[in-house]
Amino acid sequence: MIKRLKKELQINIEEKEGQLFLGEKKKDMRLVMLRPNEIMEFCEFAGTNAEDILIWVGKSLGKIFLEKFFANKDWSKETMEIKKEVVFGTIEVLMLMGYGGLTGMFKKDHIIINVYDSLATQEVGNISAKNLCLLYLGIFNSLFEVLGIDVDGSEVECVLTGGEKCSYKFDLLSEEIDDKLIDEQLSDAAVSEFLASL
Repeated sequence: MIKRLKKELQINIEEKEGQLFLGEKKKDMRLVMLRPNEIMEFCEFAGTNAEDILIWVGKSLGKIFLEKFFANKDWSKETMEIKKEVVFGTIEVLMLMGYGGLTGMFKKDHIIINVYDSLATQEVGNISAKNLCLLYLGIFNSLFEVLGIDVDGSEVECVLTGGEKCSYKFDLLSEEIDDKLIDEQLSDAAVSEFLASL
């Protein structure tokens, strides 16, 4: 699936406008290119409000992303099975956009999303890069919010604090996952397939 998505969702450059697009320009999926050091510099400038701003930016990016692919979709009528497929499809697309190798797992009362080789990986040793993790948290929170999955999310492991990956846990607040949708083990097959496709 990653190779198919890679063909359909290539990053293209409109040289005249200097704009990056995901897929065809007519889809109007413009991309913003932010280097990790620019995000960290912004956080130093923003001071105490930086965390809230970065989570908001992440939420905005996630919401715009889903609205471009699923315009005017009413997710309240969809089953959790469909929503799970959308979550996994979205993390595959995020991998193609350069957000690292992502995997997900649905458990009875929570959802885990792991990010290998995240934007923060190259900044190990620089604790102010922790703000990069907030961008991911905002994107994932937005994904669940748009899909109507009520969660409370936090980062539970981070490469900046000695972890092998950045791991985000989203506790379900209003419902439990049906037993047939529960993942027994986190599959790293998507990460392996992603790395092999590079």
